[in-house]
Formats: sequence, structure tokens, C-alpha cells
Amino acid sequence: MIEIPEAFVLASQIDKNLSGMTVVGVEVPENPGKFSFYLGDPHEYKRRLTGSIFSSARAIGGMVEICADRRRLVFSDGAAPRFYSQDEKPKAKSQLTVKFGGGSSLSVYVRLYGGLWCFEEGDFDNKYYSVAQEKPSPLSNDFDENYFSKLFDFEKADSLSLKAFLATEQRIPGLGNGVFQDIAWTAGLHPRIKIGEISDGDKERLFSSIKTVLKDMTENGGRDSEKDLFGVDGKYKTIIGRATFGKACPRCGGTIGSQNYLGGKVYFCPSCQRLE
Repeated sequence: MIEIPEAFVLASQIDKNLSGMTVVGVEVPENPGKFSFYLGDPHEYKRRLTGSIFSSARAIGGMVEICADRRRLVFSDGAAPRFYSQDEKPKAKSQLTVKFGGGSSLSVYVRLYGGLWCFEEGDFDNKYYSVAQEKPSPLSNDFDENYFSKLFDFEKADSLSLKAFLATEQRIPGLGNGVFQDIAWTAGLHPRIKIGEISDGDKERLFSSIKTVLKDMTENGGRDSEKDLFGVDGKYKTIIGRATFGKACPRCGGTIGSQNYLGGKVYFCPSCQRLE
């Protein structure tokens, strides 16, 4: 799934490698997957994009936005864009393929579910997209200790679990269950600990963990569970997750566990991640 590090990496690669390319054609499957979410009729994407020029790309929370003249192309969640040169054959079952002059292409595949939205600039009423543009990224200097402390200032914050606080309600757009695991582990806090049980010192460590873990993930090309624009695995080695379940915690030697919680699995070390 695209989260903050992957969005930044993908946007940077698209901006560097695809800027200046002219769209000569667009293809979508006759019967798109039911969990591939488009804006309007996806078969209209050909008319909207053909002839436009990719000019830039940016990360917005956990989304990747491509500018093509006044058109915008946005990918989110499980949408996985892959670039193919003229000498490469794209994999089958793409949910969207954008063709460029010279024979290269950008194909987008969907894992579980994903957004593939194409629209005119300013013509997209989506709350997640809007909120992600309004709030600072943890990768930016605007996301500082003062800003972070204000995130706790709302009624019933103390009753929320750490996962509910960090990875739901778009409090930090693009911070999802995937990157959350290593952030919680680095801070030494259990995913289910209540915010009301967290001390000022815990909050300081949590802030530092968010900043350093996401920076490390981004600088290493994303997590090793995700792929970049060219199909290459990220080089950030995930500490806590499905791949390390049942193995020894690298900090204390305890066994990494897992529980179903808030619509997905959480992974943690029961020995060194405080629950109370």
C-alpha cells in the first residue's frame, strides 16, 4: 500500500523520469476491477489525457499526484504505478496504462483496492485528497513538536488507542497501518495503549519516532515490502511486521506477536512495547 514514504519515492521518480513526456494513448480494461476506484467513466480517461504533457509529480500524504497540463492523475492506497521503457513488456492485468511517445508506458496495478483518479485541476471533491493537502507531512519542517502536540487537543483523545490516534481519521495523512508498526516499536509503545496512559516523555519519543522512522524509510527508497516505480523493492528493512512475526525482537529478544485490531493486524513485541 502507498503510504508516506512510498508516495514520496514514487512522486520523486515520476517527476525525474517522466516529466516532459507526451501522452499518446490511454488504456483501461473493458471490465475494471470492482475495487479499482475511478472518477467517472474510466474510458473517458483517454480523451482527458491524450495529448497532454506530464510536467511534474508530488506526494500528498499517501497519494501520488501527477500534473499533465491542467489535468491531474492521482493514485492512492493499493494502486501501484510501474514504468516500462520501450524495450520492456508490461505485465498483464493493469487497471490503467498511459502510453508515451517513443513506446514507453506507465501501467497501474491494484492490490486489494486503490484509487486511480483523473480530473481537471480544482475539479475533485474528495475529503482525503483535500485534507492531505491542508496538513503538513511529517517529512517537512512544518511538522514540528508544537504542531504534533496540538494533535492531542480534542475531546476523548485520551480514550483512543495509539493505533486509532495515529493511523485513523487522517490526523496524519498517509500514516497507515504499514508504517505504524515500526513507529510504535521504535517509541516502545504497544499499538493498543491508550493515549491517556502516555506520558509527556512518551509523546516526545513518539514524535521523534514518527520523524526518524519515516525519514529513514523514505531515504531508503521505501519499505522492503513495497516496490518503486521500476518494480524494485524498497531498501528499508521492516522491523515489525508480517515478515518478522514469530521472530526475536532485535531490541530485547522477545517474540514478535500479532493481533487482529481495528480492521487489520497489528504486530508488536509484548516484552518491550509498553501497554500500560
